[in-house]
Amino acid sequence: MVSLDGRVFDMVSSTASRVDPDAPTRFVYHEADGVLWGEYTGDTVTTGRFVGTRSGDRIDVRFVHALVAGGTPVAGEAASRVEQDDDGRLRLIEDFEIDGEPHVSVCAEVRRT
Repeated sequence: MVSLDGRVFDMVSSTASRVDPDAPTRFVYHEADGVLWGEYTGDTVTTGRFVGTRSGDRIDVRFVHALVAGGTPVAGEAASRVEQDDDGRLRLIEDFEIDGEPHVSVCAEVRRT
């Protein structure tokens, strides 16, 4: 199992909203002993945090974030699976619901320079 600790991911698609390709939401992951946590910002999010667990290739998190547009913070939970591309980078495929409607988002690991 490849660790997610220190890895950075950009959202590349979502069925819930349009993703800004020039300023996508960026996620920074930390992992130790099956526990995940991190932060995210970009696109429509001013600041966000998540915490959860990992079992094999499955990630379960709870999150909260503030939107650029202001208003009430958004909170929820999501389940993701970790996949590896042919080039070795990781992808996170996330299933979540908004108001009972199922959605899928995809985040791709940012190439390290």
